Amino acid sequence: MNTTKIGWIGLGKMGTPMSQSLIKAGFPVVVYNRTKEKEEGLKASGAGVASTPAALIQQVDVVIIMVTDDKAINDIFNGENGLLAAGACGKVVINMSTVSLAISKDMAAACEQLGNHYLDAPVSGSVKQAQEAQLVIMAGGDEATFAKAKPILEKIGRMVLLVGDTGAGNTAKLAINTLLGIQAQGLAEAVAFAQQSGIKDTDLMTLINNSALGSPFIKIKGEAIVNNDFNAMFSLSNIAKDLRLAKDIGLSTPLGEVAYQTFQDAEPALGDEDIIAVYKQISIYKSFRS
Repeated sequence: MNTTKIGWIGLGKMGTPMSQSLIKAGFPVVVYNRTKEKEEGLKASGAGVASTPAALIQQVDVVIIMVTDDKAINDIFNGENGLLAAGACGKVVINMSTVSLAISKDMAAACEQLGNHYLDAPVSGSVKQAQEAQLVIMAGGDEATFAKAKPILEKIGRMVLLVGDTGAGNTAKLAINTLLGIQAQGLAEAVAFAQQSGIKDTDLMTLINNSALGSPFIKIKGEAIVNNDFNAMFSLSNIAKDLRLAKDIGLSTPLGEVAYQTFQDAEPALGDEDIIAVYKQISIYKSFRS
């Protein structure tokens, strides 16, 4: 059994299976989630439960955070009963959320003042990869902190790579998600273009999946279009948020700009659906131009 005590904050679609992987690996885990009902499944799997982030950090050696955005991170660190209020020191804090470069640097500095160690370590992959502990993890921080965190992160992902100093993990993730947005829009446009000439969606996807362009992402999202299944595995609102974060730190390339605008346009109506619901937005554009 692993003796490092881990605190986990954030039990959404990704955080729940990721924390379960650590329990299966034999780590003692304590969880905190704002919506308390989500803690019950982890409790049943053997996890302890903390009443606040401050209470959690006092009980563990390592805190891992997997939440949605900068606001959630600010609340977790700076809230009345947040991590920083505990005054704990000597802890490793791993932020696996996809958030801004700025907030990672701010939280890293705040942790350092208390004698704690911060690592930003966002992931590439969706729910299925989280369930199978097959995520790709990119980390930013100092080498000593990364060395402590790596054996833990290897129980969550199939690849764990230190890519630079604090914030580098966030930047790498935003670069990857920029490509993700471009690919999703590209697939949507290809399907819509083929439909104009009467080519069946199923036939187009068979051709793409057997070509050099085939990939797991294209296959899964192509099937979603064919089956009209836009249930969110990775929501459109999340990619819209990530593209905003990328733009904030300098995204200005031609395809990046187009993807940014398309997903901002789509978010009000389609934000709760899957990223590939951008296909519906492309259809809206087509109807306006016809």
